Amino acid sequence: MSRPLPRKLRVLVVDDSASVRETLKEIIGSDPDLMVMGTASDPYAAARLIAAEVPDVILLDIKMPRMDGITFLRKIMQQRPIPVVMCSSLTLDGTETLFDALEAGAVDIIPKPKVGSREFLMEARIWVCDAIKAAARAKLRLRPTPGLTGAGPEDKRQLGTAKLTADVILPPPRPRKNPTPGQGTETVVCIGASTGGTESLRTLLESFPLDMPGTVIVQHMPEKFTEAFARRLDGLCAVTVREAREGDTILRGQVLIAPGNRHTLIRRSGARYFVEIKDGPLVCRHRPSVDVLFRSAAQYAGANAIGILMTGMGDDGARGLLEMMQAGAHTVAEDESTCVVFGMPHEAIKRGAARSVLPLDRLRDDIIRTCATRESV
Repeated sequence: MSRPLPRKLRVLVVDDSASVRETLKEIIGSDPDLMVMGTASDPYAAARLIAAEVPDVILLDIKMPRMDGITFLRKIMQQRPIPVVMCSSLTLDGTETLFDALEAGAVDIIPKPKVGSREFLMEARIWVCDAIKAAARAKLRLRPTPGLTGAGPEDKRQLGTAKLTADVILPPPRPRKNPTPGQGTETVVCIGASTGGTESLRTLLESFPLDMPGTVIVQHMPEKFTEAFARRLDGLCAVTVREAREGDTILRGQVLIAPGNRHTLIRRSGARYFVEIKDGPLVCRHRPSVDVLFRSAAQYAGANAIGILMTGMGDDGARGLLEMMQAGAHTVAEDESTCVVFGMPHEAIKRGAARSVLPLDRLRDDIIRTCATRESV
């Protein structure tokens, strides 16, 4: 049973476009747990509003007159840390700036909502409002957010749309008896992450040696951003990292990032694992969805898989991780001590879906140890 929040989260919208400010006000106002405490057309006007009343979350544009959003973000984090979500018109040319925003302390990045179909506007409400609520829980804050402590992910209002499960993409798995790793088949690592995941994944993947098992990752991230994210990681890591494409074989020493706005599944042909990229509705309020990836791993990889659920708000991936465990996979939830938001891993732990609960700096060694154990059998 969900509980009403004692008060609404106060959001400050900073964007030089009047039409964007009005659209965001309408979207935020549609959620009963949120309110717009003010809007500003540039960082100087925003600073005056913050001096009078500190918001719970700031929605911040990148390109603005008088001072750019990244400079303002750095000043906020140095002087009085406040959860910040960057709201930008995402283009491939501007993604490096958005990565700079994450490194400077932004909790998340979302695309600016545009006028479109009813379905598009409904999805925009979901990603905007969920990003705000996730940011309010992030550990970067110096003070707790009143009204959200202890509230579970099911406290989120549905904004007029059903919360769909992985059933809409892939039928539920059939029960298996005594699953064991397949002979001559490589281990596949499946990782799911959301809020805070971009920096955590960078830390994890930078530690991967060249011979790590093939890995597929769902990071909740907007369309057009995942390709640049993969390219950036590829330049930092020993393993090859790239955005997944339809039919890609999952190979040792390679990491595939699920493309934004499309679901990614694992399939099997003989001893070969490959990925399938599918359109479809939001699952657990996300596309791509971790639950979809994990369910496909349970069905097609079974005990040959390793599932890891990392930082993020909500419960996407919790059911899928349980299905992976029931299919014989080794399953891990990130420990609260290193999560930016301990939502998704917590939900998996509550369901009994995690065989291990480990901090970020122990995940790589656990993968290597699990693979070594299986190879010795």
